[in-house]
Amino acid sequence: MKILLAGCTGFVGLALIERLSEEKHQLIILTRQPRKYEYLKKIDVEILGWDGKSVQARDVDLSAVDAVINLSGAGIADKRWTADRKKEILKSRVQSTQALVEWMKTVSQKPEVFINASAIGFYGPVTGGDVTEANERGQGFLPEICERWEKAAIPAEALGIRTIRLRIGIVLEQGGGALKKMLTPFLLFMGGPPGSGKQWMSWIHRKDLIEIIHFSLKHKALSGAVNATAPEPVTMKAFCNILGHVIKRPVWAPVPGFMLKLLLGELSDLLLTGQRVIPKKMLQEGFNFGYATLRPALEDIL
Repeated sequence: MKILLAGCTGFVGLALIERLSEEKHQLIILTRQPRKYEYLKKIDVEILGWDGKSVQARDVDLSAVDAVINLSGAGIADKRWTADRKKEILKSRVQSTQALVEWMKTVSQKPEVFINASAIGFYGPVTGGDVTEANERGQGFLPEICERWEKAAIPAEALGIRTIRLRIGIVLEQGGGALKKMLTPFLLFMGGPPGSGKQWMSWIHRKDLIEIIHFSLKHKALSGAVNATAPEPVTMKAFCNILGHVIKRPVWAPVPGFMLKLLLGELSDLLLTGQRVIPKKMLQEGFNFGYATLRPALEDIL
């Protein structure tokens, strides 16, 4: 397949590029830092610079693209949620998605599939019961971001393009993402669950997320909202207990919620709230999770 990828030079995207290159797909990467990723050309990847606002082909052949994958977006947990940071988080997602949809409108041969990242933050805090793709949008900053992000992708459906809004959970793997930040206090013998520890954590091993994206390219029955989480969510307390056991570190008393709010502001909501998300569509389609439960996943990673 000829695949156009945007926002794929980060923690998830580079692993995805490696996976897709193994099958000799023709890959074109849109990036704001083309020189930084010149090294990817050694695996026969084309690099196209862009500003996140429009797609301009220049010297790269963008005709007859079979699939578009968009993982663009400023890091949710990288900085405190100031008013300016919130605007950046929203703009980086919506603007890039709109740019890709506008480009798809102009090409005579439309892509077969458009996979656009979203997040389980769409559902907002949910204290009880399973959350599937049928659940409505929650309340708060993250649900609003996700809704506007997804709405920017939906016009691709009117073009006859199978469009997937991939609602991604907390991605676990070495070298980045949430686990890198969670691991530090445990390695310093200071680890403990945030808040009550009763909040749900819907996670996914990065390997399984990559395979879900790969699966979605070819399985035509998949469309619309798709949860990308492991089928066995855990509470934050259970996560910390398993993590401590795997790396042979003690688990101390919970970190009080008010302390996290003082330190992180509104960003603390990511740690103090959650939802028990079930990947119903992926299970119905027979997707085989390599890491359905947490302990084997953390053992593999750590």
